[in-house]
Amino acid sequence: MLLLLPPSEGKTPAPDDAGPVDLTALAHPGLTAQRRTVLDALAAVSARDDATEVLGVSPNLAGEVARNVHLKDAPAGPAAGVYTGVLYGAAGLAALAGGAAERAARTVRIFSGLWGAVAPGDRIPAYRLSMGVSLPDVGPLAAAWKPALATELGPHAADDVVVDCRSATYAAAWKPATAGPGAAEWLTVRVVREVGGRRSVVSHNAKHTRGVLAGHLLRRAEEPTSATEVLAAARELEGRVILTEVTTGNTQTLVETTLTPPSRPSSPQTLELVLR
Repeated sequence: MLLLLPPSEGKTPAPDDAGPVDLTALAHPGLTAQRRTVLDALAAVSARDDATEVLGVSPNLAGEVARNVHLKDAPAGPAAGVYTGVLYGAAGLAALAGGAAERAARTVRIFSGLWGAVAPGDRIPAYRLSMGVSLPDVGPLAAAWKPALATELGPHAADDVVVDCRSATYAAAWKPATAGPGAAEWLTVRVVREVGGRRSVVSHNAKHTRGVLAGHLLRRAEEPTSATEVLAAARELEGRVILTEVTTGNTQTLVETTLTPPSRPSSPQTLELVLR
């Protein structure tokens, strides 16, 4: 299994006494040259007066953007702890131990506009950069990362099942091959809510639900190795309360899980989780 996650927008800085990032120690050393290029370009643009505009963030985040200038010397911590937010809270990635932690190190890749893709234990500093940004001297990041990610992750996904919890912005940087030698079974995770017999796509709660699924796939005794095994694993969550809404106290339960074939050979299958 290869489990693909998006980064979180919010990031928790490592303790001040933590050492800086070592690019050569990150997973997938074939990405090192591109990481250096993007890191240097990000530092340069973050020192500009129009940095927040170029990076597409609110002026209120100017302090976080200013941090980008000194990322090479900033304290770095495990990616599983730096990335925070709804999905990561639900997955409990930073709290994994034993076999589940070993499985996560081997199977989880977190996509990033700055690093390309990292493993949960890779030590990185907190930063502010989306894959949807076009950096001066680099260009649109998704396109800039494509060649290196294809070389690094293509063999990693070969003849395996890829469970994709990324948004479209990050999926644009790399998609597994679903045909030909070494083809992967590629599943995207879609979360819908059923109310009055009608189903609609949800956003915030979808992140939480994908996190619950990710944590379940990492903690269960057997690692799924095919699309049908991923479907069976997801169905183990049916009947479980997935979340409780803070404002209303209402609960949402996973009531159905389906797997839909791809619309064309190069498209993913869709693993749909229905909440009610």
